[in-house]
Amino acid sequence: MTARTGPIPSVWARGQREPDQPALSRAAIVREAVAVLDAEGIEALSMRKLGARLNAGATSLYRHVATKDELMELAVDEVAAEIHVPPADSPDWRAAATEAAGSFRATALRHPWISSVLGQAGLAYLGPNLMSFSERLAALFTAVGFPEPHRAIDTLFSYVVGMSTTEAAWLTTVARSGETEAAFVSRLMPAAREAVAGHDHLAAAYATDPGDPVAIRDAKFAYGLDVVLDGLAMRLPG
Repeated sequence: MTARTGPIPSVWARGQREPDQPALSRAAIVREAVAVLDAEGIEALSMRKLGARLNAGATSLYRHVATKDELMELAVDEVAAEIHVPPADSPDWRAAATEAAGSFRATALRHPWISSVLGQAGLAYLGPNLMSFSERLAALFTAVGFPEPHRAIDTLFSYVVGMSTTEAAWLTTVARSGETEAAFVSRLMPAAREAVAGHDHLAAAYATDPGDPVAIRDAKFAYGLDVVLDGLAMRLPG
């Protein structure tokens, strides 16, 4: 018996429809969706709310975007255009990889919702901006001589995405408090010190003033990134 196949569940697997309103386009819908996501988070985004912001009915939106999942695919790809990857002929591959990783992290922290949905946004990697990002990374890692460039890239960005996701979640918690990060950390420290009491190896890290939380996050990310790049460098021929 021949298996029945349905359409591929991705916005990138079907063509765009003609707009039924001159001012309404897929691009306009996506820009407004990103604005809602940045300001209010994923939970606040709905087709009905988006339609109201665009002065259009939800039915009109569905002519361009079939589901909220498709809208998230488009939003992820829209934001991916902000990520910078140096050219493949960069003289220092580590510096170039560090710049690309830092650009991804900065983009993820500007749009804290993106890290949590990268693995859930359907076939988002088929989008033109994410595809361009992947192609530029592949060119960089191939040019330097990695025998398996795609595996090297997967290793690097597993770290970057993981750290960015953790940071974005933390910063979302801080934002909900209405305080600065430094003020929130200062208020949290007494509870943290009480929690680590009796755990000698952990308590040492909480014994002194934590310092600038932004600088601490930057240093933590840079340390881990250096460790990953050190490991990848060992895979290079010669």
